[in-house]
Amino acid sequence: MERAVYDHMAEVAMSHHWYVARRRVLAAVIGRLGLPADARILEVGCGTGHNLDMLARFGTVSAVEIDDASRELASERLGRPVIAAPLPELAGVERGAYDLVALLDVLEHLDDDRAALATLAACLRPGGRILVTVPAHPWLWSAHDEANHHKRRYTRASLRAAVAGAGLRLDRLSWFNSLLFPVAAAARVLGKASGQSMTGDSLPRPLAWLLEQTFAAERYAVGRVPLPPGLSLLALISREA
Repeated sequence: MERAVYDHMAEVAMSHHWYVARRRVLAAVIGRLGLPADARILEVGCGTGHNLDMLARFGTVSAVEIDDASRELASERLGRPVIAAPLPELAGVERGAYDLVALLDVLEHLDDDRAALATLAACLRPGGRILVTVPAHPWLWSAHDEANHHKRRYTRASLRAAVAGAGLRLDRLSWFNSLLFPVAAAARVLGKASGQSMTGDSLPRPLAWLLEQTFAAERYAVGRVPLPPGLSLLALISREA
């Protein structure tokens, strides 16, 4: 990602309505996995560490981040060093050790998504899961994707193909950020047409609160019942039996 994107993440990720609501949705999904009490969790591509406190509610967390400045901030938040280990090699990360590996809006940055997923699977304990989120809908490609150095946006079919190509089992595939999809997609398309990015950083507080609550309401449904198309896809992946 561009330096400005990392810096913006560091500034807003703990309070921005999108990040806050997404953490609430992901926490609900993880809470339903039935992780063991002594669960070990790995987040790969943790950025500035804004998900680490949420993940720590479910076990002992380790993290990986390749950007130096973001890794320093994430290490402060985690209370111990976050390591630098690029995918797909993930050198120095213990294999067969984790009950959950989280790859949250990272897969779309990688040249070889299948090799990356295969490596993450090698880090799992028996019965462990990989939790993946990715941006959806190639037709929504915009300056936002360029600034974030995305390689692709996914469809359900292309994410299924990546998982199958890695020799893994797709246990669950769900849309999310669906309730606000019409509004967000319209804003993205308008931003693309005007050449301006619409981030929602300066929304009035009541409107930001309403958007947060609307998105967060999906925590009751994601992974339980089918949702209509959303801005993102969520996948739970395991090794083939």
